[in-house]
Order: sequence, then structure tokens, then C-alpha cells
Amino acid sequence: MKNDKYDEESIKLSKAIDISISVIKKFPPKGWDDKTCQHVINVRLESKQNVLNPSPEYRNLKSLKYEAEAIFTRFQEGHGIEVEEFWKEIKAQNLPYKRENKMEKIFKRKKINNVREYDFVIDVIVPYQQEGLIDQQEVALLNDLILEFESRKKK
Repeated sequence: MKNDKYDEESIKLSKAIDISISVIKKFPPKGWDDKTCQHVINVRLESKQNVLNPSPEYRNLKSLKYEAEAIFTRFQEGHGIEVEEFWKEIKAQNLPYKRENKMEKIFKRKKINNVREYDFVIDVIVPYQQEGLIDQQEVALLNDLILEFESRKKK
């Protein structure tokens, strides 16, 4: 039964990997040269192999979740036409993945909950501001939340 679930989920994830590769080929992310695009595509192809033909110790849903996180990080945290096209195609193929708006969740609760959210905010605050996705007031709030999180971690 467990292997059936793995097979089912691995097929869905392999389709998402194919979409990510297709989107990167059609809409190379801003600032990526051909070498970078090819490297990312090669890593995705390797991930697909790992997902579809895992060694026995990695044939479990937890390992699959780690692979999914690696594939989806760019499309959850990034922005640009390739990100929009990725999510359009995920929906068109009726795959069960949803786009999270992590920044919106952080703004609503006015708190950074964990290291992953902290890293996310640190990684995107400048590009989001430069692209007009967040305004000066939101940048100030995020800076306060960063300081609050760092002081909690020191205790």
C-alpha cells in the first residue's frame, strides 16, 4: 500500500519537474545565462530520476517531500514570467500543488515563525522591494520582524 502511494506521488512530482524544465527552457529566468539554465535543467533531470527510481532507503514519502521542496522552492519564492507560467501549467495539468504566498502569511501574523521563513524574508526582501512587490512601509515591518526573530533566537 505504501509503495502504491509513493508511485502515485512520484508520478505527479515527475510531471511537475517536467513542467519546471519546460518553463525554464521557454522563459529563462532573468539573469540566468545558458550555462546556468542547463545546470538547473540537469539537476532537475537528476531529481526526476531519483524520484522515479529511488534507492530502497529513499523510497518513502518523506524523501519525496524533500525532492518536492527542492523543485518548488524557486516557484514558491520567486517571481517572473517563468513562475507564473509554471503555476498556470500545474493548474492546467490538474496537479495537486498550490502556490503559497509566504510573504502574505508573515504580514498577516506579523511574525516570522521559523528559520525557513527567516531565510525566505532575508532572501527576497531586496528583490521584492526593487520590483515593487512590497512598499517601504512593508520593508520597515519586515526589518522589525527580522530583528524580533533574531532576538528570540539569541535567548
